[in-house]
Amino acid sequence: MSTWPPRIYVVLALGVISFAFAPILVRWAGDVSGIAIAVWRTVTAAVVLLPAAAFRIGPDVRRFTRRDAMLILVAGVFLGLHFIAWIESLSHTTVASASVLVTTSPLILAVLGYVVLGERLGRTTVVAIGGAVGGAALIGWADAGRVVLGRGALWGNSLAFGAAVLVSVYLLIGRVVRQKVSWLAYVTPLYTVAALTALAAAWVKGVPLFGYSVRFYAVCVGLALGPQVLGHGSFNYALQYVPAAIVGMLALLEPVGASLLAYVFFGEVPPTASIIGMVVVMGAVAVVVWWRESRP
Repeated sequence: MSTWPPRIYVVLALGVISFAFAPILVRWAGDVSGIAIAVWRTVTAAVVLLPAAAFRIGPDVRRFTRRDAMLILVAGVFLGLHFIAWIESLSHTTVASASVLVTTSPLILAVLGYVVLGERLGRTTVVAIGGAVGGAALIGWADAGRVVLGRGALWGNSLAFGAAVLVSVYLLIGRVVRQKVSWLAYVTPLYTVAALTALAAAWVKGVPLFGYSVRFYAVCVGLALGPQVLGHGSFNYALQYVPAAIVGMLALLEPVGASLLAYVFFGEVPPTASIIGMVVVMGAVAVVVWWRESRP
């Protein structure tokens, strides 16, 4: 670890902090449809990247096959739906529960890798997945009788887990496409499709996109520049120097930091059984991340 360049510590810290603030920013947006937040978050991220990408990704884009274009299109749709589901979940459950459940994507990826790509599921992974299912069930049981922000928390937990499934499919596609496409050439059309997906959802649902407070639009810009561009960008940059397993472990600090921030800003304290379930889920995710990335 001492061989890492000093700047890597700063980069990783910025990534973790930006991710932890994501659910806090969503709450600060106020009582607004999650679709509206998702629209302005994804649109801002796409607009920020387009000028930088315009003069750099041309050669990569011209090499896209029809299959590449289709995969990026599907990944963008799933990413846009992920943002909608996760943001909406925060209106119905605690920050802690939503943050933990959405980080189960490594476990879902292990299952999808087995089903879709034929990757082997070791005994360690199977046991960890079973433990995570039990932990998630404990979170759901503990939160089921609670009413958060006027709605049952069970619905919010379901949305958060659905968001984890959606982002897992997006990551699985990215694992395939990124074998031959640069990061910028991949994420620029990806974020554009995600923004169009959110816009389509707003149109279908009749969600207004204008007339909100200045704070709302500032929060959406913060979500785009912070968690979406800075957060993902920091972790992707760090992967040049830091093992993926360690980066994956650091991602587990997100629900911890988000839970602490939610306690400070909103006074949210999950029930004891829910906290136990969260610890079990994060432990299971840590085991899977470490085992999958450290094996030969």
